Order: sequence, then C-alpha cells, then structure tokens
Amino acid sequence: MKKLRIALAVLCAAAPAAVMGQGVINRPQLSAALANELVGDTVAICAKQGYKVWAVVVNLDGVRQAVLRGDGAPIHSQDNAYYKAYSTASLTLGRNENSSKEVADRMAKAAPSTVPQTPLPNVTYAVGGVVIRAGGQAIGAIGVSGAPGGNLDEACAREAMAKIQDRIK
Repeated sequence: MKKLRIALAVLCAAAPAAVMGQGVINRPQLSAALANELVGDTVAICAKQGYKVWAVVVNLDGVRQAVLRGDGAPIHSQDNAYYKAYSTASLTLGRNENSSKEVADRMAKAAPSTVPQTPLPNVTYAVGGVVIRAGGQAIGAIGVSGAPGGNLDEACAREAMAKIQDRIK
C-alpha cells in the first residue's frame, strides 16, 4: 500500500508537467507595477529634456499593460505611442530585432516591391519603439511618441529601460 501511495504521488506531481507540455503556453510579461514604473520613468526622462510624450507598454499580444500621458503631450501621440509599441512587439520577433528603428532601417534597404502595400491595423514603421526582454527573450515592447523625433522618443525609453533591466527576470 505504501508503494502505491508513492507511485500515485509521483504520478500526480508529473501530471501538471505533462499537461503543460501538451498545449499550455506560459509566456512572461512585465508586472503591472514594473510596467507602470517604466512608462512613468520614460515620461519623466523626456520631460526633463523638454519633450511632452506618451509612453505605452504592451505584452507580446499587443495588449496595453501601462499607459501614461506626460503633461501637455498632444492627443494624437497616444495612438502613435501604442502603434510603435504594438509594431515593435510584433514585427521584431521574426528577425530578433530590438527596436522599431531596426525594422525601419531594414525596410529602407529592401528592394522595391511590385506588390501593393496593404496597411495593417495598428502598425507603423516609425522610430520610438523598443523591445522589452527578459533572459534574452522578448516579452513585450514600449512605444513613445511626442518628442521632436523618433530617435529622441527611443532614447527616453532606453534610458528608462536601463533603470529597471536588473529587475526583469
């Protein structure tokens, strides 16, 4: 009877691992607290430089996790920041790129196509999106909009990312 109980205990412990291997995907993302800290730091860093921006963090599904409008940031920049984050989270995965700038640079070098470009919803090729990584794996993205250039949006995001990088596990 004791051997039967031990066998059942081992079987029960192994069952969740077997189930997870058969169709459940666990995908990490930033916690709400860290996502909020990231958008807050990004907006603050840009504000110190005189830029009025929006910052948006999304997970790999493009779902908004945190959004912050800096004081005086233009309303249209809200959508643009989201589009940058969404595009970065989705378009960079296949090529292991780290930002919307890398996507834009790649596209600029591509040969012209005779296939008409079909606009995709929420997709932009504007600079200002940065991939969020944990253990080398992409887990989301941040998009920033409102500074007088996408390179400035990106710089604010990168500086804020550097502040939290050691806490992204």
